[in-house]
Amino acid sequence: MIEINVNIKESQISYPIFINNNNFSNIKNDVLNFISKKNYVVIISEKVSKLYGNLLDFDNIFVLKDGENQKNFNNFNKILNFCFKNKLTRDDVIISIGGGVVGDIAGFAAATYMRGIDYIQIPTTLLACVDSSVGGKVAINNSFGKNLVGAFHQPKAVFIYPEFLKTLSLRDFKTGLGEVIKYAFIEKNCELDFNLLNFLDENYSKILNYDSSVLEHLIKLCISLKISVIEKDEKESNLRRILNFGHTYGHAIEKITNYKKYTHGECVVAGIIFAFNLAFKNNLIDKNYLFLMQDLIKKFDFKKIPDYDLKKIIPIMKTDKKSTSDKIRFILPVDYSCVKEFFFDDLLTIF
Repeated sequence: MIEINVNIKESQISYPIFINNNNFSNIKNDVLNFISKKNYVVIISEKVSKLYGNLLDFDNIFVLKDGENQKNFNNFNKILNFCFKNKLTRDDVIISIGGGVVGDIAGFAAATYMRGIDYIQIPTTLLACVDSSVGGKVAINNSFGKNLVGAFHQPKAVFIYPEFLKTLSLRDFKTGLGEVIKYAFIEKNCELDFNLLNFLDENYSKILNYDSSVLEHLIKLCISLKISVIEKDEKESNLRRILNFGHTYGHAIEKITNYKKYTHGECVVAGIIFAFNLAFKNNLIDKNYLFLMQDLIKKFDFKKIPDYDLKKIIPIMKTDKKSTSDKIRFILPVDYSCVKEFFFDDLLTIF
């Protein structure tokens, strides 16, 4: 078992992240031993429940249907009522088992139930393993966009079992790779030097073949990069904004297609491509770096998203929580594995 510790000075919060590639059948015991004798409820993805119900035979289980559109006020209220029915107190725990959707809504319920109780993350997708399970961003969606109602609420612990990834479809697996690639392009800002771009280039075939040892190492690298950022900036006042690389345009694509046509990772990749093109048009990067990005994305064979009418995309990007006033905030590449924040008020003249 690999243990990585998160230590956030800003809020004086510390918690462990366990990566366990060996004892997959011990999940229940691992978690219950960690929370001791506290009462708990489990919020679990419907798909995960069907696949691993016998292994994850916890008590007090709330099954959440799959899909980004499930991250809504109605389900949030149902989860809170479920917690009240099971008599959770401020000393008890919510356990999240699933992908980013389950982790986000369960975490937001934990952040607001009786003004905040502990929660445990057990991510079951690559996307959740490398990104959403760590860092404390919890939220639900509303009619104006994604994650616009939320909080910062750090988990008590994160338990990662890469064995879960073996039952992911290739498309679901690749949605996590969208976030992985994001980390490769912001690595120097994280003040760590793994040369993730080179690692991805050398190991892309093993990654796409779900190689256990390579995936374990990949998850460790990405989590270490994210921890390096959130320990310095927990609540996105400065440095943490780099983690939004690819997301401003990506979230707009998700919103305009009603979260049904493309996965989050596919939209992030589209956002990365958009950001690189925007940077190139503003002479922030040269053709060689643009070609390097295109080559890496081609290796992983992501689903191609067509260009959408910018006149329809821009108003959505302006409602993004990362934007300010009438200007759109973008994180753009400026050097190898290095990004910087920029503001634009007229994208139409650029494209």
